[in-house]
Amino acid sequence: MPSFPFSSTSPSRLKRVLLAFLLALCVAALAACGNKENTPAAKEGQIKITTTVGMITDVVEQVGGEHVKVTGLMKAGVDPHLYKASQGDIQKLDEADVIFYNGLHLEGKMVEIFEKMAKKKTTVAVSDDIDHSTLRTGAENGMDTEYDPHIWFNVKHWMKATETIRETLVKFDPDHADDYKKNAEAYLAQLKQLDEEVAEQIKTIPEGSRVLVTAHDAFGYFGDAYGMQVMGLQGMSTASEAGTKDVTDLRDFIVEHHIKAVFIESSVPRKAIDAVIQGAKEKGHQLEIGGELFSDAMGEEGTVEGTYIGMVRHNVNTIVKALK
Repeated sequence: MPSFPFSSTSPSRLKRVLLAFLLALCVAALAACGNKENTPAAKEGQIKITTTVGMITDVVEQVGGEHVKVTGLMKAGVDPHLYKASQGDIQKLDEADVIFYNGLHLEGKMVEIFEKMAKKKTTVAVSDDIDHSTLRTGAENGMDTEYDPHIWFNVKHWMKATETIRETLVKFDPDHADDYKKNAEAYLAQLKQLDEEVAEQIKTIPEGSRVLVTAHDAFGYFGDAYGMQVMGLQGMSTASEAGTKDVTDLRDFIVEHHIKAVFIESSVPRKAIDAVIQGAKEKGHQLEIGGELFSDAMGEEGTVEGTYIGMVRHNVNTIVKALK
């Protein structure tokens, strides 16, 4: 009887190799299926969205609802002015279906990345649809920034940013357009109420005490919208460090106008503000820290301050309590 190399009674080396190869293929296939199921990727049908600052992340989640999986690059305490994208961030941007960022050079070191991404996928600056004639310019404040990027401190500007996010999602995913519109309408109603609430709260501060002194000039839109004079030790971008003259000039202003409190920021080192406080003390003026404000970053994820509305309310309550 002839001998067949693949028969069970006479195994050959080729047979053993072939079986091992087939077994390896099966293991690899099972592993691939397991990985696909266990990764934190978007559920089937969800749009994968990557955002920069937390304020944008929050709005996209509010408007997108169950139809989006949002990955935010910058967490609590992170300064977007100085942020450098890691290789992991680049991967998150590459994997996204849609990218939302602030624009107006807030994410200064990432501009080129967004320009490249825009050539191959939907990449949107949420500030794009705001009337630029209503924006504060850096030129007026001696800065090298064309516009002040801190648009979220005027709630009306942030309502416009919300509308931009809504329209982007409607266009990208028309099948769920009604849901995006409904979610946005509900969120915009909350923002309208917030805008009115902030205005009423600030009016409770005596007019002569409505002076907000902070670590850097992030609250200009807030001051313009709600009737406060804002003094920032550093410029609009924290990339510009405060010099000795900046500290001295701010100290003299505080002493002359009898300002009783200044504020630190969660994403900005307090060293320079401490120098102002010490300088005022040497001039015989007692100056207190009125509290910590959230400027370029929100609070920790999962907290009230980790939402845009919660962040704004925290800031206003802190300011009013210290200056009222």
